[in-house]
Amino acid sequence: MAQSLKIGDVEIAGRALIAPMTGVSDLPFRRMASKLGAAYAATEMVACAELERGRPDVVRKFALGEHAGLKIVQLIGKDPDFIARGAALAEASGAHIVDLNFGCPAKEVTGVLCGSALMRDFDAASRLMEAAVSATSRPVTVKMRMGWDDGSRNAPELARCAEAIGIKAVTVHGRTRQQFYKGKADWAFVRQVKAAVSIPVIVNGDITDGQRAREALGQSGADGLMIGRGVYGRPWLAAHLDSHLRGVESREPSGHARYELIVEHLQDSLSFYGRELGLKMFKKHLGWYIEAGDYCDDPVARRQDKARLCRLDDDTHIERELNALFC
Repeated sequence: MAQSLKIGDVEIAGRALIAPMTGVSDLPFRRMASKLGAAYAATEMVACAELERGRPDVVRKFALGEHAGLKIVQLIGKDPDFIARGAALAEASGAHIVDLNFGCPAKEVTGVLCGSALMRDFDAASRLMEAAVSATSRPVTVKMRMGWDDGSRNAPELARCAEAIGIKAVTVHGRTRQQFYKGKADWAFVRQVKAAVSIPVIVNGDITDGQRAREALGQSGADGLMIGRGVYGRPWLAAHLDSHLRGVESREPSGHARYELIVEHLQDSLSFYGRELGLKMFKKHLGWYIEAGDYCDDPVARRQDKARLCRLDDDTHIERELNALFC
């Protein structure tokens, strides 16, 4: 079994990739994941039109910063000119890979003909892919779903179209847009996409542990896997899964080690956003760290701890309470 993945001219030192996630994969999170061994962690999706206008929160999402890992920017939009300028800016900013979002199911995204709405309009999707490929020398990839609904599972056709345009890899979430995140991801369907193209195919959806990682790869025949919600409170998960796929025993951090990385993540968030916004942005991660905590077997007690700590407004107080829980 291969231990790495090559996308265009970029060698990825692992097969477990961290998905772009709005409100999750910001720069402090990606720095932590990279430090813990993630080979690939993408930015939050960046709206090209708002980036062009300089909207502060979108500019922050675009931030690549300094960290040891690969830099992957995900772009979303419906205007080829904006997509082209976003791709060119990503390359100029140091991105190794530019990813296009054809998979977001949110109503506010699909309602303006972006994200997974593009799976119903191959002409529009093709114009966006052509614009990105023409604007950058970096590999361009696409993240999609199986299709809009069960009556139009057209990911294989879109993948063939993408390969012909020059897209270097596709990621397929094993659900349709209409499923949102309900039901189970259909990893076996991704095998149809793999059979349709010669570029790397990455399977996504419901991959949270080593056993599921192996099952997803086995059922899909994919070259790699992408994890999303499974990394909530577990920024080490990609590295953990890569070790599992290599047959190397790996344990998730516990006790004092987990406490130290949570505190480091908190302090990086304060430094990146400023104290007030940084604490606000970190609290979702704080809640997930506690939910995923190994210090207590009682989920009710963990929920109570989460509620209590997430009400705190002082990082020193939060650190003290975390120390009491994990150390």
